[in-house]
Amino acid sequence: MGSSVRVKEASVITPSEPTPRGVLALSALDSQLFLRFTIEYLLVYKPCPGLDQPTTTARLKSALARALVPYYPFAGRVRPRPEGPGLEVVCAAQGAVFIEAFAARYNSNDFEKAPKTVTHWRPLLSLHVADVLKGSPPLVVQLTWLVDGAAAIAVGINHCLCDGIGSAEFLNHFAELANEKRETSYRRIKPVWERHLLNPPRGKQTPVDSASHPEFGRVPDLCGFMNKVSTGLKPTSITFDKTRLNELKRVAQCTSEAGESARYTSFEVLAAHVWRSWARAIGFPGNQKLKLVFSINVRKRVKPGLPEGYYGNAFVLGCAETSARELEERGVGFGSGLVKRAKERVGNSHVREVLEWVWERKGSPDPVGVLIVSQWSRLGLENIDVGLGKVSHVGPVCCDRYCLFLPVGDDSVSVKVMVAVPTSSVDNYHLFMRSSHL
Repeated sequence: MGSSVRVKEASVITPSEPTPRGVLALSALDSQLFLRFTIEYLLVYKPCPGLDQPTTTARLKSALARALVPYYPFAGRVRPRPEGPGLEVVCAAQGAVFIEAFAARYNSNDFEKAPKTVTHWRPLLSLHVADVLKGSPPLVVQLTWLVDGAAAIAVGINHCLCDGIGSAEFLNHFAELANEKRETSYRRIKPVWERHLLNPPRGKQTPVDSASHPEFGRVPDLCGFMNKVSTGLKPTSITFDKTRLNELKRVAQCTSEAGESARYTSFEVLAAHVWRSWARAIGFPGNQKLKLVFSINVRKRVKPGLPEGYYGNAFVLGCAETSARELEERGVGFGSGLVKRAKERVGNSHVREVLEWVWERKGSPDPVGVLIVSQWSRLGLENIDVGLGKVSHVGPVCCDRYCLFLPVGDDSVSVKVMVAVPTSSVDNYHLFMRSSHL
């Protein structure tokens, strides 16, 4: 697969206007150990008859240079603070990277189903930044022309600088600059730094109850968990439309615990259903403790709320926990209740405890027993119109054991679930996912 994409040119793109120089401190949430990696998005656009490729490439490079003016930290470099905990960004207009490439094999129809392997689409982002603290550019954009005249745009963004909402705001701004004819409901949001708002107060420690933060706790490994969930992975992709989501809600209502609210969101029932199907398909020992971990946006949960345009990491981890046996036997309603209660626990005091935990204790989730779900379906990535038409596919560059909820075209309700599971478990996983009544 190394020859499936040919890189024509890689360029360093600097801001189109002078930008502030100096060092910006990242927040306690930005500096978390488990966020020191690159978010990698893949957007695919159908063929556009008559499109001039050199002009389009020049237009995107120009738009990126202009987008780096208000978002100038994306042209900087992230490093550990020389003194004290946390990370910082050295801003000197060092630049982002833009790559233009041509595919020898991929066409736009290839993305209608799951990739053949975990790394099947890796060549569409040729520069993979594995260590985000070693002076690498925090932003890489690759435009790849596919064999049928379609285009793929892959984006790698240092997660220490922003979360999913922040990255989507940046990409929508970039798209607006790239497509002057864009007709969209997107409203330009002025980026706000203000990372100190998500730091614990100096000299004052907040008491933290370990039991109220299962996301940072460890569970016993009864089955060689990491080897079991990480070996011989096969990507899967299953779409849930409105009818299937409503059916899941009905099943959840029927299997709810006594006295439990039977009103669940689509996320709550789908997350519980995926968690349960994944666990049953892999076949953990009944007494193995399992966790479902997912992000919860805290922009409006902290007091005072964060300003509009805050694009740093502004989420904490929700965590539902139970045994493999209970997850299977007590049904999707039980799992939905666990997810719902995990969300309800997160308020201002909870967030302040997390800030203390990750800053002073260097708290980080332990992977044993964990399935991570990330909801990309509500970020607005499907609206990123750079002048190549509507996005036909939104997904990751690599499909691995982290589960993603993805948007489905213009359908604001449907959700595509993409996750890689052990090859030996794929058939059962598909069976359980498609049979909500089992």
